[in-house]
Amino acid sequence: MRHTRHFIFPCLASCLLLAAGCKPGANPPASSATPAEPSAFHVDPATAGSLSGVLRYTGKRPLAKSIDMSEDPACVEAHHGKAVDESLVVAPNGALANAFVYVKQGLEGKRFNPPSTPVTIDQQGCWFHPRVLGVQVNQEFDVVNSDPVTHNIHPMAVANREWNHSQGAGDPPIKRHFTQPEVMIAVKCNIHRWMHMYIGVVDNPYFAVTGADGSFNIPNLPPGTYTIGIWQEDLGSQERQITVAPHANTQLNLSLKGQ
Repeated sequence: MRHTRHFIFPCLASCLLLAAGCKPGANPPASSATPAEPSAFHVDPATAGSLSGVLRYTGKRPLAKSIDMSEDPACVEAHHGKAVDESLVVAPNGALANAFVYVKQGLEGKRFNPPSTPVTIDQQGCWFHPRVLGVQVNQEFDVVNSDPVTHNIHPMAVANREWNHSQGAGDPPIKRHFTQPEVMIAVKCNIHRWMHMYIGVVDNPYFAVTGADGSFNIPNLPPGTYTIGIWQEDLGSQERQITVAPHANTQLNLSLKGQ
């Protein structure tokens, strides 16, 4: 009986503690788990459409403006002394290059993973290449210097963090990304005052830059009604409403008037 009594008391105490912890109204222990991020949106290939078109410039075709690079002989040599401004590039037929076209509204509530492949900004011939670039939020971009001189890349961001980084000839690539949408981020070189470019940062993969023929193409777009933003360095911003039908290529051809 002695052994039985010693065994009962600990068991009884454990049962009382268990009952006290399970009585109605008791608060469960707080969870420290982090809420899961919403899953990325995937387009149904059976219904996806696309948006394409051509942008043209109307008005008197602008005359090419010479750029004075005499402060750096290596830059002069790279262009054989004939560098011209590229802020407004218009083909003889009026095709408008370097315009940024993107889905501005209509994708709310959808989250898109950034591409795993980085894009590249090259400093070559004392220019930024490309002049206009689109990236997705958190997509890596690499800055390289292909010139024999030191350059400096200075994105003058507002919604994102502004930064400023010198890069000498032969230096390794600078790897960066932006965390917030921002259209557009002006970029300059603090060493060569004529060097400029622009970066459009968006939270979706639906954007394009017009080529030398003024054309653009935005594929794999889910059906819906969208606000399309159009931006050009000298001509400013415009918006258009479009509806993309399932499995259809929607056309958006625009003429942008000069000053």
